[in-house]
Amino acid sequence: MCGRFTIISDPVAFQLEFDLPIEESVKQNWKPRYNVTPTQLIPVVDNPQERKLDLMQWGLLPIWVKDKKDSFRLINVRSETILEKTSFRRLMQKGQRCLIMADGFYEWQASSQAKEPKTPFYFHLKNNKPFAFAGLWDISSLPDGQTAKTCAIITCAPNNLVSTVHNRMPVILNAETGWEWLNNQPDPQLLALLKPFPESEMEAYPVSPLVNNPASDLPECILPAKN
Repeated sequence: MCGRFTIISDPVAFQLEFDLPIEESVKQNWKPRYNVTPTQLIPVVDNPQERKLDLMQWGLLPIWVKDKKDSFRLINVRSETILEKTSFRRLMQKGQRCLIMADGFYEWQASSQAKEPKTPFYFHLKNNKPFAFAGLWDISSLPDGQTAKTCAIITCAPNNLVSTVHNRMPVILNAETGWEWLNNQPDPQLLALLKPFPESEMEAYPVSPLVNNPASDLPECILPAKN
């Protein structure tokens, strides 16, 4: 699963990479985020015509869930079953796909010793460019009775780099594949995009346990761990 990620890049980097018209007010209020966690507002693009950044809460609340607690949020959707489950198939058919802006993510490696804590690893592109996660979005009823746009990150089998740490990875899209994901195409063509990103274009390293704390949103989160 993908439960933490980063949005460190300057908004201009996202603007150039994805040809996005980012408003000045967005640029002025933009802050680097080193430890994005579920339920937070995150920058998303859901309309290929407007190509405009929107804010959505990370974590779908399915319409069939009666108890609207945050613990029931779906932060990830498996690519392999995206058309098998009614709720996700509905979003696919309605074109409620999105691009979730990011530039890195964390996964935790289990220790060979049962009582030892897991080790967090940070993954990003070798060229340090921003990218997007493939996602689905919906309008959800929140615990306070309000409604809001919520989203989930689509995951797939890991590439050879990520598989050394975890058995899943988020679907990473660049500008070309990202806009293909948003455009209305037959499902088989869309599903072909939901594949592991080439490991040759990525790198990873262990980081401090500081990232384990959702309240830690500091540059130190992405620094290589000290031996």
